Amino acid sequence: MKKITAQSVYNFLEEVLQAVLRVARLGARLLRRMTPQAILAAALLLALLVAILPLALVLFVVFMIFKVMVGASFVHGRRDPHFKDIN
Repeated sequence: MKKITAQSVYNFLEEVLQAVLRVARLGARLLRRMTPQAILAAALLLALLVAILPLALVLFVVFMIFKVMVGASFVHGRRDPHFKDIN
């Protein structure tokens, strides 16, 4: 295994910075070529991914946990030996 030195960390960070700058330049060129309608659509899609989708996932998990808890309480009632089924 290689020994980590200050120079190797500096080289790694410089490489990461170059990659980030390359992606930023690509994004800037892409934005310059896009129409205002396409920019609006991209902004709405990004807002959906950043804000609404995590909220929906959290609410889904909360309701699934609630459903399991309610279901477990009914299953416990059916397993009770003193529980009488009306048929």
